[in-house]
Amino acid sequence: MDSKLRVLIVDDEEAARYGMRRALTSLGADLIEARDAEEARRELGSSRPDVILLDVNLPGANGLALLNEWQVASEGPLVIIITAYGSERMAVEAIKSGAYDYLAKPFDVDDLRLVVRNALETVRLRRENEALRRSLELEAATARLLGQSAAMEKVRAMIDKVAETDATVLIRGESGTGKELVARAIHERSRRRGRFVAVNCAALPSELIESELFGHEKGAFTGATMRRQGKFEQASGGTLFLDEIGDMSVAVQAKLLRAIEERAIERLGGSEPIPVDVRIVSATHRDLEREIEAGNFRADLFFRLRVVTIEIPPLRERREDIPLLAAAFAQNAAQRYGVTSRPFSSAALRSLVEHDWRGNVRELRNAVERAVIMAEGREITARDLALERRSVRAEDENDSPSLRVPFTMNFRADRREFERAYIARCLESTGGNVTRAAQLLGMHRQSLQHKLRELGLARRYVPTEETDDAC
Repeated sequence: MDSKLRVLIVDDEEAARYGMRRALTSLGADLIEARDAEEARRELGSSRPDVILLDVNLPGANGLALLNEWQVASEGPLVIIITAYGSERMAVEAIKSGAYDYLAKPFDVDDLRLVVRNALETVRLRRENEALRRSLELEAATARLLGQSAAMEKVRAMIDKVAETDATVLIRGESGTGKELVARAIHERSRRRGRFVAVNCAALPSELIESELFGHEKGAFTGATMRRQGKFEQASGGTLFLDEIGDMSVAVQAKLLRAIEERAIERLGGSEPIPVDVRIVSATHRDLEREIEAGNFRADLFFRLRVVTIEIPPLRERREDIPLLAAAFAQNAAQRYGVTSRPFSSAALRSLVEHDWRGNVRELRNAVERAVIMAEGREITARDLALERRSVRAEDENDSPSLRVPFTMNFRADRREFERAYIARCLESTGGNVTRAAQLLGMHRQSLQHKLRELGLARRYVPTEETDDAC
């Protein structure tokens, strides 16, 4: 995106626009003009100006009404109101409504330059702060997308590839896998200057989600006492994240598809199209193909949303990432709660790796935070984690050394030691019978024999007629 600042001049008098344009040329900003409120609305959506010079007296509209309509916020354009001489009361009202400053006609050219220069400098400082914030958010998002598994490497590669485009992205995965983190990472790596706006479609009643997305005009329905921007307008120039898109009603799906196709929306109770520049990223844990067959989801919207699809695997399918994630969550929790940072014991790590994590990364983070708070010893133990274990008990802290695996932050070495100890214990429990051990491990006998050779255990467990009657 072009980093040059833009100034929108809104005045119905051509001579006034010409004079302001000549006076401001030396400031080095792009200068855009609009003759009336309708042109101003279009430029606001398409050009996304940083500073707006807005005349109060426009044909068919009042400048203050436009100011209220745009609901100028900290991340929106800075509006400088231009009033007639002697309209100080109106100027005060404009400032209260969110205007950056005002000028009374006829104004001095130097005063105009000074006010606009100050506004542009404010925008530049805002951009620098925003860049710093984005950098910190990107660093934090990257940290939360930890993992050395092939599955997570693939997810990160897809994020990097799609971020530079404006393609719609559909993120699929179970609840708690971090779909919003992926969406935020896509936004933070993009060149879009606008906001990241998230909407949880499952958390909003069907009668409210349309207003939430598209906004409404005053009087559009009972309780609509003022005009309100929707999430599309708030995200213009940025990214709109639609979480749990599979829970959206079919009626709203139709309007969403139209907004995506036309790049414009209409507020509830309104009739004028409002252009928006929004990148759509959506997410769901539902099987949308089945929802289409059941008539609950529009096929045309599905194909429009899934230009690029990113699948996030559940945590149980990338167990090798668990130690790294747990260590990061523990460190963050210790800093946040002001408690002592403790390492995990071998049995605690084994407990974490073997747990099913039906709530995925979210459940893991919560379990680790609870353990960090409750731990009292020199290590975080399996007892501190208090997980419902399949095969690991809290009293396993004093297990034999064959299953005490060091946690060195060297993932491949730690995994090899864990596999070696785990398979050795399984073979001991079967009296060295490779066939029965393979059945317990859910492996083919030949695969287990290959693994024994790989881990240096083949000589200890050579199949014989005595130990392996299936040989």
